[in-house]
Amino acid sequence: MKVITDERCTEYSSPGHPERPQRISRSAERLREQKDIEIIWAAPLEVVEDAVILRAHTKEHLAQVTVATGDFDGDTPAHPKLIEHARRSVGGGLAALQAARRGEMAFSLLRPPGHHATRDRAMGFCYLSNIAIAVLEALATGAKKVAVYDFDVHHGNGTEAILLNQPGAFFYSIHQHPCYPGTGTANVGKNGFNYPVAPKTPRLEYRKVLQRALDDLKSQKPDLVAVSAGFDAYARDPLAQETLEAEDFHWLGESMRKLGVPVFSLLEGGYSKDLPELILAYIKGLAGK
Repeated sequence: MKVITDERCTEYSSPGHPERPQRISRSAERLREQKDIEIIWAAPLEVVEDAVILRAHTKEHLAQVTVATGDFDGDTPAHPKLIEHARRSVGGGLAALQAARRGEMAFSLLRPPGHHATRDRAMGFCYLSNIAIAVLEALATGAKKVAVYDFDVHHGNGTEAILLNQPGAFFYSIHQHPCYPGTGTANVGKNGFNYPVAPKTPRLEYRKVLQRALDDLKSQKPDLVAVSAGFDAYARDPLAQETLEAEDFHWLGESMRKLGVPVFSLLEGGYSKDLPELILAYIKGLAGK
């Protein structure tokens, strides 16, 4: 099992902001101390060419994130050295893609997350769309069909918007509605498939929706699957009102492993103090433990 991380991603923060450095530092510590699975630690790609990012974003947006002179919105601050952190997170997704193509299970444990960033807007704690950039790179370098499975409790509006009607790309999002950002109530275009669930949906019912989306994904027979792994559908997450437990994230990891195609996962949300245990459960499932 390969885990891609870099401690430099913990060097920025905003007081009281839920997307905090401890999400990474405590999760990495938990993964290092556990003995159940062998983890190979790796670094993100150090250099990400602008051309790779610009498949997903406008030049103007990349310039705004590069300069970052003011906050993008109330949730999405402009941090010092923001572009370095954002590019590093993109580099984690690309390194995970490379590992998956070599037959490895890979998880990118980095911040900032990315699935709310649209082609021309940073929002929802996200600046660059890490997963959409990786998907478009995969399609540009030989993949025929790439599916995104987004189990973050918030709709991956940015991923959906960037990949909308992109040949060879398919997007599946299972998320709470109503909830931020308010999108994802119905399918869109030819390749955007949404599975909204009500707040406080009973756990087993929620899992049925996750399974239905997974079955629909399988029917497309993708040759590569990219997972937006958000852990905020957890029953005690402070930013949503859902019901999943650690066992459900383990099941999701098992389900990804059983797809029989290359899979790579990128951390999105998850804001509870139990995030390290939830990530560990998911990674154990990926590793077949």
